[in-house]
Amino acid sequence: MTERSGVFAGDGRPVCSMCPSLRHRGGEFDVVARPSRDCPFDPATGYRFTAAGVPVCVHPERVGLPAAPYASDGLPLPWETPPPAEAGEVPTWVRAVLDAAPPDACDEVIEQATQILLAADPATDVTAVLRAALG
Repeated sequence: MTERSGVFAGDGRPVCSMCPSLRHRGGEFDVVARPSRDCPFDPATGYRFTAAGVPVCVHPERVGLPAAPYASDGLPLPWETPPPAEAGEVPTWVRAVLDAAPPDACDEVIEQATQILLAADPATDVTAVLRAALG
């Protein structure tokens, strides 16, 4: 199992040549923190799979997704998680979501955060809150 240089995911992140993100959209494969016996490498296909046959990525930092059983458990992708109801939770949510979100989802996340923050306090400096969350 070797990694070829010059293989990139759709968002430009360098990934392994056998990464499921090259063939599947986010949510259609699981992401684990590192290789394990729970997701063995299949030499016939060149991929790792769960016992249930779900493709697995073992490099969360490369695909930009925290480790989670997205396909196995039907979990939402980070940018699909509902925003928090409390304004105080917005910075943590924004940071987690934007760290993983594809560029086309970022505008919606920022808009949702803005609405929550302004609903809690119309005088909120939304830019300052978002800068602090992302800084």
